[in-house]
Amino acid sequence: MITDAVILMAGTGSRLRASGKSLPKPLIPILGRPLISYVLDALLAVEITTLHAIVGSESETLLAGLALLLPQGMHLEPTHNPEWQKQNGVSLLCAAPQLAAPFLLLMGDHLFGPQLLENFVRQANPARLNLAIDRKLDSIFDLDDAMKVQTNDDRVVAIGKTLPHYDAIDTGIFVCPLEIFAYLARARQNGDCSLADGVRLMAADGKVRAIDIGAAWWQDVDDGGMLGRAEEAAARLTTKK
Repeated sequence: MITDAVILMAGTGSRLRASGKSLPKPLIPILGRPLISYVLDALLAVEITTLHAIVGSESETLLAGLALLLPQGMHLEPTHNPEWQKQNGVSLLCAAPQLAAPFLLLMGDHLFGPQLLENFVRQANPARLNLAIDRKLDSIFDLDDAMKVQTNDDRVVAIGKTLPHYDAIDTGIFVCPLEIFAYLARARQNGDCSLADGVRLMAADGKVRAIDIGAAWWQDVDDGGMLGRAEEAAARLTTKK
């Protein structure tokens, strides 16, 4: 059973700030509720007991807001990434000393509902890196900017924003074995790496499973347009306060 979740939320959210938003992205309201509260609902539904929040920019504001929203029975374990200006692989590496078993990995600016996460966790094999993928390419709001995935049956064979051939999109939802940290360390060049760099190396070794989310809905909230799309569609989420 997976009891720990890591949420990456160290960045500045510069694209969303350019649209006039001043709060850290995870705290921006969606239909009157902070974005991260929807994620917390989903984590509660899959019985996560420890939340590792990887923070950087505006960490005090973010952690204060997160602490007020944390469900009863869930422990917050904050980790500050002193190199938060670097890519998200560096943020994930900061969590390595605190984890002793496979864990759930999420992004702090992605919106989805509990049912998506419950289905994904139920199908995940903790001995592999599991990635929730969306094959509904026509429903992706900004396909050019999305992280593309090429699969062969249930195996990820390639990942990247500029893939010429792809059949799915990375939703930013993973179940990770501890082995991911060794691959990220290998991928690190000049002290920096992205999560996708580590996933790419694991995929080359045949260690990344793709789990299709089917009809489920999710949305990356990275700019004003995506925020508007999220607000229009958030009523689909079957969350409870």
